[in-house]
Amino acid sequence: MPRPFRCRKIEQMPVYRSFSPDDIKDADSILMTVDEFETIRLLDYEGLTQENCANKMNIARTTVTAIYESARKKIAEVLVSGKRLLITGGYCEFDPVEINQSIVEKGIKTMRIAITYENGDVFQHFGHCEKFKLYDVEDGKIVNEQIVDTNGSGHGALAGFLQTLKVDALICGGIGMSAQTALSDAAIKFYAGVNGEADKAAKALIEGNLEYDPNACCDHHGGEHNCKH
Repeated sequence: MPRPFRCRKIEQMPVYRSFSPDDIKDADSILMTVDEFETIRLLDYEGLTQENCANKMNIARTTVTAIYESARKKIAEVLVSGKRLLITGGYCEFDPVEINQSIVEKGIKTMRIAITYENGDVFQHFGHCEKFKLYDVEDGKIVNEQIVDTNGSGHGALAGFLQTLKVDALICGGIGMSAQTALSDAAIKFYAGVNGEADKAAKALIEGNLEYDPNACCDHHGGEHNCKH
């Protein structure tokens, strides 16, 4: 019987998810998983030993060795062959983000919607969002609303923040490609390019008539500014 597969614990989402050579157009892509990236971050950037890395990721040291070797081969291929590196996917679980306020417990049959929020409207820059408004939905009706402060979380960390809140869907304005990938890795569906009142947007999503733009993307400072709406 094969051993049960153990998810790799990740301390933080990678903020930058895509790297490519400037002088090569349409370069082939190499996919690096988030857990491969985490071994590079912990071993090479943080300078941890493989044993300490294994403890942080909640896996065996031999597993760390295998993941690390795979990651380094991919980096070598990118550098030598001029390919594009994309960081996404993997068998991961993310450390909960600390939230300094009480959050209403989410029910088993509850859908939780989060909206980037400012003065009653949908805030237009996901990566700079300071507040989310949460809507808990049961049987097609909103049963609870709550405004949550992000406590300075930004860019890739916001996906982990929303995952800790047990959010199922996000409504926002502009959002960068890195954040989109992070949300997808966290299994959070997102609806970008939305303007207007947050409450109306939540109601429209529930009723199935929300107008959104899947191509609404921000491209600045890591992909989170200068929105194209």
